[in-house]
Amino acid sequence: MASKVLVNIQEEARCPICLKHLIEPLTLGCGHSFCQACIARRKKSVTSPGGENTCFTCNIRNLFGNPRANQPLTDIAKELREVKLSPNIGQSGEFCAHHGEKLLLFCEVDRKVICWLCERSQEHRGHRTLLMDEVTQECQDKLQAALQRLKKEQEEAEKLEADLREEIISWKYQVQTERERIQTEFNHLRRILDSEEQRELQRLDGEEKMILDRLAEAEDELVQQTQLVKELISDLECRSQWPVVELLQDMSGIMKWGEIWTLKKPKTVSKKLKTVFRAPDLSGMLQSFRELTDVQHHWVDLTLDSGNLNLNLVLSEDQRQVMSVPIWPVKCYNYGILGSQHFSSGKHYWEIDVSKKTSWILGVYCRKRSMKFAVRKGSNSPNVFSKYRPQYGYWVIGLQNEFEYNVFEDSSSSDPKVLALFMAIPPRRVGIFLDYEAGTVSFFNITNHGSLIYKFSKCCFSQPAFPYFNPWKCTAPMTLCPPNC
Repeated sequence: MASKVLVNIQEEARCPICLKHLIEPLTLGCGHSFCQACIARRKKSVTSPGGENTCFTCNIRNLFGNPRANQPLTDIAKELREVKLSPNIGQSGEFCAHHGEKLLLFCEVDRKVICWLCERSQEHRGHRTLLMDEVTQECQDKLQAALQRLKKEQEEAEKLEADLREEIISWKYQVQTERERIQTEFNHLRRILDSEEQRELQRLDGEEKMILDRLAEAEDELVQQTQLVKELISDLECRSQWPVVELLQDMSGIMKWGEIWTLKKPKTVSKKLKTVFRAPDLSGMLQSFRELTDVQHHWVDLTLDSGNLNLNLVLSEDQRQVMSVPIWPVKCYNYGILGSQHFSSGKHYWEIDVSKKTSWILGVYCRKRSMKFAVRKGSNSPNVFSKYRPQYGYWVIGLQNEFEYNVFEDSSSSDPKVLALFMAIPPRRVGIFLDYEAGTVSFFNITNHGSLIYKFSKCCFSQPAFPYFNPWKCTAPMTLCPPNC
């Protein structure tokens, strides 16, 4: 408000003719004031047709004859000439700080908002000016465009920041998962070493007990012989005091026993232990463990197919467990059961719990052309177990008579090639890995830290391959294990 008042005062103290602050102002009869010099020039140059002068502002006639001095206005104009208004006055509003006129123009050269008097001044003369309304709209358009662009940049920056945070979280999760996997694998290796240590110590304890028992028996026998020889010596010493006649007539046999008695030496015990500890092949164990870990990445969640269920077999409700039921005549053959899934490509792994069984057959079956469960052709054969070989589409291993582990390979003759498998630790759980493209079927002893039992190579899969299970004649259950259990 104060700045507007100052601007109004400045406007009142300006001469309407020269547009400058009043110098020696004279006031006409109409009340308007002009510079004395401007009135004199006006009298000479501006005269009405009838010879009457008019006011430059209101056009009232015959007013120049009796102008009077205006001392208060003179003082105000003088002060305004001496004191220049602050540049901020008027600029904060809509009026020019120098001329008090409304700011309506924009000088493109000096990039300033000016009034119409500024446009005529020496400072802006010849410069290109535009109406402020036009420039304002253009400026607003540019401002909005800049705002829109910057907002898009901000949105993109925020999105990139969010993506970066997600990436950081993802990397942290991956690293943590890998850290946990490493810890799990090394804990598993430690458990393997602990298990091997306990097994070696148990073997050593067993040998210690056997040796100490033998030595204890030998010690007891020596104690008995010592006691006997002491008694014999005592009897003979006593008889050495007898009269000759009694000694000669002694029929007790002590003399003879003393002559023939010989110390029975105990059986010798080896000075060296049979159980000599040898550090396990850690690199081999680690390699086996890594191979098992790799194939377990291809674990499939299998179930058993009830569609080809033999009458001798009973399937659980969840189709994961099968067992043999001996309710049929011996001549009735057990065909086994296939998995409900089949595979025509890729890598696949599954595990079976056989911990309670004394016989079983496990592996992969791939139907040969014109054959459906080829082993059925030999169901009346006394050696029907030998029909499980690649020639008939079976890549399997089996257990018979509780301790006999066998694998059946093809041979050049009609008789199958039966290979006996050595199991240092009987498998209570067996892992099977099928690599269809590579043509391999591998068997792993999970009980023995995932050691490889046997591997079929160059398998010819001309049809889809099925997991194959046969509980054989053992009534204990055979159970499919769910993934990573």
